[in-house]
Amino acid sequence: MSASEVNQISPVSNDIKKLAIIAGGGDIPNALAKACERKGIDVFVVAFQDQTNGAVLDGREYMMTSLGSAGSIIRTLKRHEIKDLVLIGKIRRPSLSELKPDLKTAEFFARIGLKALGDNDILELLKDELHREGFVVHGAQSFMGDLTAKEGLYSKAKPSKKFTDDIRRGVEVSQALGQLDIGQSVIVQQGLVIGVEGIEGTDSLIQRSKAYLRKGRGGILVKTCKPQQDKTLDLPTIGPDTIMNAAQNGLEGIVVEAGNALIFDPDKVEELANKHKLFVSAIKLTDYQ
Repeated sequence: MSASEVNQISPVSNDIKKLAIIAGGGDIPNALAKACERKGIDVFVVAFQDQTNGAVLDGREYMMTSLGSAGSIIRTLKRHEIKDLVLIGKIRRPSLSELKPDLKTAEFFARIGLKALGDNDILELLKDELHREGFVVHGAQSFMGDLTAKEGLYSKAKPSKKFTDDIRRGVEVSQALGQLDIGQSVIVQQGLVIGVEGIEGTDSLIQRSKAYLRKGRGGILVKTCKPQQDKTLDLPTIGPDTIMNAAQNGLEGIVVEAGNALIFDPDKVEELANKHKLFVSAIKLTDYQ
């Protein structure tokens, strides 16, 4: 399958005239903003100090803030008469001492308690809080369906039969990790789990796993959606940087979940995968369970 032959999903309502992008790091918030503007939707960016990529701010309305400033964010969005939101991009979770919460944020944490929560729990609670404030949270894929992974290959290389057991093991472990709200990714080689994703994220997982790869057939990255995950929040995402990272650290392939993952800049992903002779495959999980 050509990387450009990805499926289109149902478009968002034509009633959306302005969208707030709650923008973490990486390139995908800017890609989302461009996709919205092509649909005639005005974009307002909520950017976070030392986290958001500045490219998404160029030529757009925005506010620069901190993760602890929920009250200021909500007041600003209401002042701009914005009710539709997307949360997208990488966010480094700060410690409580770094957070410096305003009153609204402190109320939020007081209500949920200071228990240990995974990313999925935090995001779902945040979404509930935003709903209480009158906002509607959308999935990024509603605006950029061409980036939603479709079943098939995004590379000339194909996973041979010798990788079938590794893919199956990766699906099993990544789904178990997801159920516990720990991470989305796992690296498997020759049936062995080389590394699992924690709070550090996929890129760091790939880098630290290099030291544990065995001689012979290289490892594979398997990245799947958490079983209980709200599909409007934090879908697994790969892009050109993921391909380069995998190639530089000795991996032979990347597997994501068809329909429940985003592939940022799929044409570049395919170009780099072919250059480095990696396979990139979007699969149905049921085929490996």
